[in-house]
Amino acid sequence: MTFPLLTVTAAVPAVGAVLTAAVPAKQRTAAKWLALLFSLATLALAVLVAVRFEPGGARYQLTESHAWIADFGVRYELGVDGIGVALIALTALLIPFVIGAGWNDADPLETNSSRWRPTQGFFALILMVEAMVVISFEATDVFLFYIFFEAMLIPMYFLIGGFGDRAHAGSDENAAAQRSYAAVKFLLYNLVGGLIMLAAVIGLYVVAGNFSLQEIAAARAAGTLDMATNTERLLFLGFFFAFAVKAPLWPLHTWLPNAMGEATAPVAVLITAVVDKVGTFAMLRFCLGLFPEASKWATPVILVLALISIVYGALLAVGQRDIKRLVAYASISHFGFIILGIFAMTSQGQSGATLYMVNHGISTAALMLVAGFLISRRGSRLIADYGGVQKVAPVLAGTFLIGGLATLSLPGLAPFVSEFLVLVGTFARYPVLGAIATIGIVLAALYTLVLYQRTMTGPVKEEVRTLPDLRPRELLVVAPLIALLIGLGVYPKVLTDIVNPAVQHTLSDVKKTDPKPEVAVEAKNGEAVK
Repeated sequence: MTFPLLTVTAAVPAVGAVLTAAVPAKQRTAAKWLALLFSLATLALAVLVAVRFEPGGARYQLTESHAWIADFGVRYELGVDGIGVALIALTALLIPFVIGAGWNDADPLETNSSRWRPTQGFFALILMVEAMVVISFEATDVFLFYIFFEAMLIPMYFLIGGFGDRAHAGSDENAAAQRSYAAVKFLLYNLVGGLIMLAAVIGLYVVAGNFSLQEIAAARAAGTLDMATNTERLLFLGFFFAFAVKAPLWPLHTWLPNAMGEATAPVAVLITAVVDKVGTFAMLRFCLGLFPEASKWATPVILVLALISIVYGALLAVGQRDIKRLVAYASISHFGFIILGIFAMTSQGQSGATLYMVNHGISTAALMLVAGFLISRRGSRLIADYGGVQKVAPVLAGTFLIGGLATLSLPGLAPFVSEFLVLVGTFARYPVLGAIATIGIVLAALYTLVLYQRTMTGPVKEEVRTLPDLRPRELLVVAPLIALLIGLGVYPKVLTDIVNPAVQHTLSDVKKTDPKPEVAVEAKNGEAVK
């Protein structure tokens, strides 16, 4: 029997969550180190998954399949393609930094305070989210995927509602109300999407007779599964709606700024850099894989929604006064680019979209975590409360600048490659849409540079004169992310080699090929032909 590597990769953080939660209440430091240890063990396993994965091999590798609920055709079925490998690696990579950045976020606000904050629970919930996200990237049984797609909402709800931003420490009742509102809004939006998806999952079983992604694909290829056009479209809409809420896509995005604004900076990273990626990943794996004809039918509308997300999110980011909400609206714009790349139905677009998921996760983590360090020092999220920070904390300002430049996709940093590929893939098939999408690039430069100018440059405000620079723990969190942004910007081939074969499989599902470029060449008779 082969070693169940995928199961173990998802099980280790789940076991770590249970053990961390069981640490005695007074042993907060022990709980932190235990959580960090399990996150590093998960990272080691994710690296092993990437090493054992063969990019030129079978579509799904390291597969596991066991009977689970036989009467309903549900199996415990796992497997990874190149896209899943890349996103598992991203998740496992970011969680240790999330834990390190949130090292003191759940400690009691005061010594011997009656308002005790369950430190162990904070780190246990982070590990539980990691476990559920990892198995979501591994699941090839639709019902198994659905269970963890929905279950991850529970720990995220408590992380948002129970552990708020310390910038609100002076107004407990108001802060608690805002956190509660953000957590409930997050939960309700995603639950509605999940319930609609559940109806579509049941409908898929009625039509196909099982939940196995691979078996359904094989039956479709063999011609033994004939799904009626209207049925396929309805099922597609049920799946896509849930994924569009999770992603999030305009107009289903409004929960994200509230959730990221009220959560701690590490939890905000967990939301947008890790959890939300499950939505865009699922569009590639399940929407395109299960419903190819419906995916092509819905493409024009989805592309328009993606363009609205790009421009609308960027415009709102320009007008924000709150640092964390600015990053949230910028993320909405970036998710628009990801979805644009997916539904452009070109190899460059989908490769770029997958790289965008990874690179956006790293760049947003770098920017948001440094912003969190800044906010924790000053006790305010308002941009107007800062000024001249680079003169008193130059290392903090420098890392903030690099994170911001990555957000606007500066050439030489990792997000540039992914955004460039998305636009190339879009221009190849939809040149007008590609031209409109470039507005997002201009606006990204505007909101990023204005944010840096207003917070880091200019006269030093009295309230920031005593701000300390990055401490060793904080620098240890940020420096590897900056190094990754530069490394993947200079040499993205390490990711494209893994991702490209999976993208070709996805395009074959929807029977799409890259459009041939129309290049004028000179014929023998001297006339130009195409």
